[in-house]
Amino acid sequence: MANEDSIQSVEERGTGTKKIPGHIVITQTDNPKAKWYVVHTASGHEARVSETLRQRVEAMNLSQNVFELLIPTQDRVIIRGGKKATVKEKIFPGYLIVKMILDDPTWLAVRTAPGVTGFVGTGNKPSPLSELEVANILKFISAPAPRFKTKFSISEAIKIVDGPFADFLGTIHEIDEARGKVKVLVSIFGRETPVELDFLQIQKV
Repeated sequence: MANEDSIQSVEERGTGTKKIPGHIVITQTDNPKAKWYVVHTASGHEARVSETLRQRVEAMNLSQNVFELLIPTQDRVIIRGGKKATVKEKIFPGYLIVKMILDDPTWLAVRTAPGVTGFVGTGNKPSPLSELEVANILKFISAPAPRFKTKFSISEAIKIVDGPFADFLGTIHEIDEARGKVKVLVSIFGRETPVELDFLQIQKV
């Protein structure tokens, strides 16, 4: 169902060196009664809740009715300490998606799991995601071309650290996160000139 990227582990504070998959398949199923439900968790604890829920489902012998646990993530490239790093960014912080056949035992197992604060739905009745919603989430997860995410902002003063304009000071004029590029206004011969640079070529001052 999910591609290789979505199965990779999700790093989370408090999990130590343990790598928890972003997509846990407990049991493969084609049962038409199985639907995807959204579960609300404490933000920043999604991976731990997912692993706890997996253990709970197996201990309660519910693996024939609770099938998959998914933390929707997407790869993002960030600039950290002047270097590119790829991180898994949670698309819906504070939420976990569970594929299950909803009945009293599965509802109770999920709802009372440590870290779960409730199902998303109307009143006390969980509402399953539509097939279109599920397809859109999976499409977003598998989207290629990770994008850059930077801490820089428009009009911020920066120092160029690489290239022909190294050691020049400038001001950020435009930011293109998709390409990992910025346009910086640099004073050359008393005139401000726009220069296109990579995120790695600049730093805050």
